[in-house]
Amino acid sequence: MRCWADNGVWPRVLEVLRTELLIKIDVTALSPDSTSVKVHPDGTGALKKGPQSIGKNRGGWNTKIHGTVANATTPVAFQLSPGSCHDDSEARLLIPMLGECFCNNGISLLMDKAYEGDEVRSAAIFKGLTPVVPPKSNRKEPREYDKKLYQRRNEAERYFRRVFTV
Repeated sequence: MRCWADNGVWPRVLEVLRTELLIKIDVTALSPDSTSVKVHPDGTGALKKGPQSIGKNRGGWNTKIHGTVANATTPVAFQLSPGSCHDDSEARLLIPMLGECFCNNGISLLMDKAYEGDEVRSAAIFKGLTPVVPPKSNRKEPREYDKKLYQRRNEAERYFRRVFTV
């Protein structure tokens, strides 16, 4: 399992299953989001054998789990980062990880204001996704967005709550 995860086999397997229509998921919108997970005290002092996704912020040592979901029960892509990392920079890495079956199909990318930056928007457009994000209050030229469709963005929060609460 670990070797396949490290070598990116699982995303390729899912992509083949989707393209062969063995897994049929009707996706009309994707939602990226993140959640913070506290690192156990034993995990902060261990010898480092490679890059660690542990960062320190006001709450202590944390890891952030960034994910993109198709609905409240269907994950699409995940990535780890240090807890002190901003969502915007990680979304620029997460969007290119989305499979080709999601691109150029008129699928909307429902994002909150943390992902409102120009670089994330251009990465989404480059992949053929339609960004749906409310503008920040300090944006000089606010962009329009589909408010009705944006109401579905809470599916990402519901997914994280369902999976990561114990």
